[in-house]
Amino acid sequence: MLNDLLSAAAHSALSNWDLKVRNIKLLSQTENIVFKVIGSKSQSFVLRLHRPGYHDFKGLVSEQQWTVALLDAGLDVPVPRATREGQQYASAFIGKQHHYVGLLEWADGIPMSNLIESNPSTIFIEDSFSLLGEIMARFHNQAVSWDTPPRFSRHSFDADGLVGERPFWGRFWESSILTSNQKTYLDILRRHIYSLLVNLSKDSRIYSLIHADLHPGNIVVEGERLHVIDFDDSGFGWHYYDIAVALFNYHLETSIEHLQTAMVSGYRKERSINDEDLSYIPLFMLIRALVLIGWYSARPEVEVGATILPQLIRYVRSKGVGVMASHGLLIKPMPGV
Repeated sequence: MLNDLLSAAAHSALSNWDLKVRNIKLLSQTENIVFKVIGSKSQSFVLRLHRPGYHDFKGLVSEQQWTVALLDAGLDVPVPRATREGQQYASAFIGKQHHYVGLLEWADGIPMSNLIESNPSTIFIEDSFSLLGEIMARFHNQAVSWDTPPRFSRHSFDADGLVGERPFWGRFWESSILTSNQKTYLDILRRHIYSLLVNLSKDSRIYSLIHADLHPGNIVVEGERLHVIDFDDSGFGWHYYDIAVALFNYHLETSIEHLQTAMVSGYRKERSINDEDLSYIPLFMLIRALVLIGWYSARPEVEVGATILPQLIRYVRSKGVGVMASHGLLIKPMPGV
């Protein structure tokens, strides 16, 4: 029944584009509702029904403005398709719920994460992270040199956006998965982190627009082509956070020192980064764990959350004391369950 409603909404939205639709397939319905659309001449597209309340219209338009600028800079990113009226987005309703809808050209290929999973060769994995580092550096080069257009609007992964009173992904320290003592502990921890971040420079050398979700799962590989997808989280933030996001999922399962070394090596082919910059990566890895607790807690429909949330809590427990001590802040260990 739900899939019928989603399909009807997708077909209704597609009427805003000059397309002869041959087939439409639901791909995912987590953050956004995403379809693959096959049109005439075997052209394929991505149709996204955006999550209500996540981005306003100005923010969605700004996302496309940045991806168009990245395309102009020679980066391989999604190509948006305007409606027949020349609009960047259309509208659709699922029941009474309004969604903004965008259409992008489809990119064939396999996610880099799938290739890494199927190829256990250390050399292959390190080469993949080196390429990821090169791509990220090119993103940062474009972002720090780009003058954003008037009325450009995206959220910020700054002190307030990450660990403030109303962070972008929710008050993680109030997650229902936490015990009362753990809630108190995470609140104290995030206040200490906040004090570090409000004093951290926002110089354009280290702070600009970032993808904010640039991990191997969001790079589509076809031969030599590396196509970056999913700009839904993109906003303003420290480059350290971008690097932490790229490494974090792998850090939950194994040591990532060799991956970070490979990634930094690739990054330095395109952009400089010094050892002082790299000293912030563990802090932003810890921040990534905290904000993901908020993200998964707010999205119980994401089935893997039940598995990942306990892992995130264990990560904070194992890393928190050491990371904070490296920045001159002494805290007690996190309470157990």
